[in-house]
Amino acid sequence: MKIVIQRVSEASVTVEGRKVADIQKGLLVLVGIEDADTQEDIDWLAGKIIKMRIFGDENDVMNCSVKDVDGDIIVVSQFTLHASTKKGNRPSYIKASKPDFAIPMYENFIKSLEKEFNKKVQTGIFGADMKVSLLNDGPVTIVMDSKNRE
Repeated sequence: MKIVIQRVSEASVTVEGRKVADIQKGLLVLVGIEDADTQEDIDWLAGKIIKMRIFGDENDVMNCSVKDVDGDIIVVSQFTLHASTKKGNRPSYIKASKPDFAIPMYENFIKSLEKEFNKKVQTGIFGADMKVSLLNDGPVTIVMDSKNRE
């Protein structure tokens, strides 16, 4: 799984003119799923996201997690995170999972996040044409790949 975590002051997702997710302080998490992903990848990423200390403490040092600051999370599926740009100018998405595999994995990822977070996680709508709006705070943007656990 590939994810992009963005620390936000606010974020929202709109589908067909209707706002389906809306948060203030928290994280916007974009997630791309491939066929090689497993529950182990989900659990590792969920734990890392919830515990990641990227929010400022009383001294404005990044020592607090999203849980520590009582933030919120929006998760958005994004198959384009698996784009291959090796050949030509048109990205290939061959590594991105098809919906029959990706949807259950996406749903399990959300459940695992909620279990770690002890709080509801907001989402976009899988496969929909989503308009994602955010105010990146910092900016703080972190890219993670469960296959490359650095």
